[in-house]
Amino acid sequence: MGKSKQDAINRLKRIEGQVRGIAQMLADERYCIDVLHQLAAVRAALAKVESAVLKDHAACCVNEAIASGDAGEQRAKFNELVDLLEKVRR
Repeated sequence: MGKSKQDAINRLKRIEGQVRGIAQMLADERYCIDVLHQLAAVRAALAKVESAVLKDHAACCVNEAIASGDAGEQRAKFNELVDLLEKVRR
């Protein structure tokens, strides 16, 4: 993953801070809409990290399976993606 790995780690650390902030907002009994806005921001940030990891997986792992010419490995990588997408839709 290289640079994108470090970018994802940095994003996750920011998200971690956001989540701690939300917990503090709840403890401080902040306005519900403000909390909900922050929760939406965390979801959006996680979606960006997820997208980046998925792109890296396709560019690296899936691409390697395709380049290998090994039909079993190609099928396995494809099935991993299908299984993941099925879990996301539930």
